[in-house]
Amino acid sequence: MRKAFVGATLLAVFVWGGAPVRTQTAESHYDHLVRLSSTYQVSLDVVYRTINNWDAKLDIIRPRQSSTPTPTVLFFHGGGWTGGSKDAGLLAALPYAEMGYAVVNVAYRLSSVSLAPAAVEDTRCALRWIYRNAKQYNLDLNRLVLTGQSAGGHLALITGMLTEDAGLDLGCPGDRGAGAFNTDPLKVAAIVNWYGITDVREMIAGPNRRAYAVMWLGGQPNREQIATQVSPLTYVRPGLPPVITIHGDADPTVPYTQAQRLHEALQKAGVTSQLVTVPKGGHGGFTVDENVRIYTAIRSFLTKHVGVVTSSN
Repeated sequence: MRKAFVGATLLAVFVWGGAPVRTQTAESHYDHLVRLSSTYQVSLDVVYRTINNWDAKLDIIRPRQSSTPTPTVLFFHGGGWTGGSKDAGLLAALPYAEMGYAVVNVAYRLSSVSLAPAAVEDTRCALRWIYRNAKQYNLDLNRLVLTGQSAGGHLALITGMLTEDAGLDLGCPGDRGAGAFNTDPLKVAAIVNWYGITDVREMIAGPNRRAYAVMWLGGQPNREQIATQVSPLTYVRPGLPPVITIHGDADPTVPYTQAQRLHEALQKAGVTSQLVTVPKGGHGGFTVDENVRIYTAIRSFLTKHVGVVTSSN
């Protein structure tokens, strides 16, 4: 049942969202459908790790035929680390497929399953899984992009910025024989951060305290230490991948100042950073015109820093 639902969702978005409907006939929609059915293949609920009897899963949407490895986007859904799902976040990931990327849509442990830093451990393991399985799925390790919205934006940032000595991927399955741990550094080409949390510690105490952040950290005695450990601002340094951040300046859920602080810190460290501000914008829910402007900026940013990607249309 779920596979049918996801398939219908993909179909609706690609047919009615991927191609303008205002001038298309029923026949042209049919042609578009036929082309897409021959272009994409979908692998659902692939298990990338199992921990405490919980299966962490991901979906892969990729071009069916390609003579070269495909540039790839890893997408992490939002929900304040306490809710949301990869299935519900699927629609937000699909514009990247239309840009020509393979899309890996990642689930991770929410606070009801495990408190922080579990979600970060999972997303790091998902990235390592991509490294181990890139050849099988024809994914380009030199053109990996991380993205997500809200908590997913945070996870995109922290997954791409963590240092190896942070120790948050020590539980990932290895690929150097049974039980071996892969110590190769993880590298990504760019990060697209949609209104993600950049300073978790600020969100668990003080005027910017938010219930979802408090819930994610829970009552752990070392909660402040963990909050610092999982904050992207902790890991700002030269040599990081280019980052583009999208944030509304009236966001009531994740303060706009979090985006500003990250942008300024990255620039100070000599890292390429672009801040796309949505005037009077809230926590997502942007208008069609705003989203067109945002995706135009994202496409330009990725074309410059990752490489030219041809739209599937």
